[in-house]
Amino acid sequence: MSFGHDFRSPSAAAGWNTQAGALDAGLRAYMLRVYNWMASGLLLTGIVAYAVASTSLRNLFFQPVLTAGGVVVHPTLLGGAAMIAPLAFVLVMSFGVNRLSRQAAQGLFWVFCATMGASLSSILLVYTGVSVVRVFLITACMFAATSLWGYTTKANLAKMGSFLMMGLFGLMIAGLVNIFLKSPAVYFVYSAVGVLVFTGFSAFDAQRIRVTYPQYAAYEGPDEAAKRSVYDALSLYLNFINLFQFLLQFMGVRNSND
Repeated sequence: MSFGHDFRSPSAAAGWNTQAGALDAGLRAYMLRVYNWMASGLLLTGIVAYAVASTSLRNLFFQPVLTAGGVVVHPTLLGGAAMIAPLAFVLVMSFGVNRLSRQAAQGLFWVFCATMGASLSSILLVYTGVSVVRVFLITACMFAATSLWGYTTKANLAKMGSFLMMGLFGLMIAGLVNIFLKSPAVYFVYSAVGVLVFTGFSAFDAQRIRVTYPQYAAYEGPDEAAKRSVYDALSLYLNFINLFQFLLQFMGVRNSND
């Protein structure tokens, strides 16, 4: 037996249900847009990486160097610039979030993904193609599972944010330190923590997008929503790329000449 009573009029209740239904439909459409941007960016990155590693473009980005241990492929000046450029694009998009137009944000996203492809092309020179594909599929499964959990869970993941950021800064410091130490133990811990951090970010960002959507939808116009979808896709894209690279350090099989 229920002792509750709904004091809303039938018309008010119907209006509330209609509004809630429209919000849910808008959220589903927005999430689909975000993941479409992310998937398209990954596809472009993969195409550019393959083109640079497998065609004559390779000579523009890499050059063979004879060492005591054999022939080693080193980046050219253009290759080194391609490795640094993605960070510059992220900074421009982050600090220009309120200044960039929708078209500018979308254009920068495409250029960023293409530049990231050139930066990651070295992976195809270091690791076997089969292992790269295998790790990519594993990453896709892990990312999909954690994103789905983050999107659907009732647990509040907001408190994870500070710990994930501390883990991210710790990774940056450990990576810089190990450039000089070259310690296999530090490298192993670095890779393991990297997998954990970006697995956590995948769930955290999926929930963040879902939770914040109603707040923005209340006042955003179509252009603002379209631009924000690009930034949300960029966050998910970076989570995927970083998770892929850390998993590759664990599971990737190096070419025989490396």
